[in-house]
Amino acid sequence: MPFANRSLLRAALLGSALTAVSACDTAFDVDMRRFSNGFSTTAAVQAQTAQRPTPDARGVLSYPTYQVAVAKRGDIVADVAARVGLPADELARFNGLPVDSPLREGEVIALPRRVSEPASGPIQPGDSIDISTLAGDAIDRAGDQNPPPAAASATQTGEEPTRHHVVRGETAYSISRLYGVSVRALADWNGLDTALTVREGQYLLIPVAAAAAPPREQPVSQPGEGSATPTPPSASQPLPDETAAPAQEADTPDSPDLSGARTAASAAAMMLPVDGKIIRPFKRGTTDGVDIAASAGSTVRAAADGIVAAITRDTEQVPILVIRHPDNVLTVYANIDKITVKKGDTVKRGQAIAVVRAGEPSFLHFQVREGTSSVDPMEYLK
Repeated sequence: MPFANRSLLRAALLGSALTAVSACDTAFDVDMRRFSNGFSTTAAVQAQTAQRPTPDARGVLSYPTYQVAVAKRGDIVADVAARVGLPADELARFNGLPVDSPLREGEVIALPRRVSEPASGPIQPGDSIDISTLAGDAIDRAGDQNPPPAAASATQTGEEPTRHHVVRGETAYSISRLYGVSVRALADWNGLDTALTVREGQYLLIPVAAAAAPPREQPVSQPGEGSATPTPPSASQPLPDETAAPAQEADTPDSPDLSGARTAASAAAMMLPVDGKIIRPFKRGTTDGVDIAASAGSTVRAAADGIVAAITRDTEQVPILVIRHPDNVLTVYANIDKITVKKGDTVKRGQAIAVVRAGEPSFLHFQVREGTSSVDPMEYLK
């Protein structure tokens, strides 16, 4: 369930529960395990969740929008504050705890503001754009046919968990059911005690789903095994002789000139981002895209609707622009100049985003990627 929907669901559930007991002094338990009809947690228990990522030496887990610290054995709040470089009273107040409050090993403490990043940087989504890879192997400008492989990144990957702020009356069971995760996974991710105690004002990380296992290959029976193999008609009555027509040798087409073949109204999934002739075809692992000849200053257009996901530079400081499209499809535009959009902008198919950089020859390097895998752009331009 998307984060926005979960937030609305949580607000509705807690709003109605708290309204119903606003005049009561007794804490309202939204767990409702004591009722036997309609409150099964079987689905949540069966949900498969990933392991919590490994924190750095300070205990810090860093995500793009927030950071938390994981307590070590024997820690109090002040110990965690000293390790991450925050005032103890600020950290304690943000988590609703006394400065000298003892912490359980593995307990998650929310950080009120960002501290220095781990050496590997924030944990990034698994489908995030590896800019260093794009800059290293995707932008091989018409020269070296065998660029050196990009250096491996030490950045941890994983979905950013929802950070849940516990309110009065909630229990570990009600929270796990709210997000559709098992209470055991919730406890493991947050270092809860054996009684699964949570407190008002506490921040909890909601476990993220584990990656789906690859489909199991179905066994294939060998001929003659399993069901009986029917006797073909030709066994009793041979087929008539047939003289095969000689195969004609296929002509090898010249590199296509697509300058007039695509318009914004085309039914193709994408439009050609610049008018010109392909001077270098797609080859996975070498070009990972196509080079389209175009005069310097020619307008570079967005191939399809999307959002500008990244703007960076290659090792020679030549700009690279990446647009994210639905279904985790990315388009990459390189050997460009005078970019007219910025990261986070929504762009429309055919919108001007840059111009072709001057060179000998001048051209646009264009890629299409499905997730992290490069694919032949022509499949989208047909």
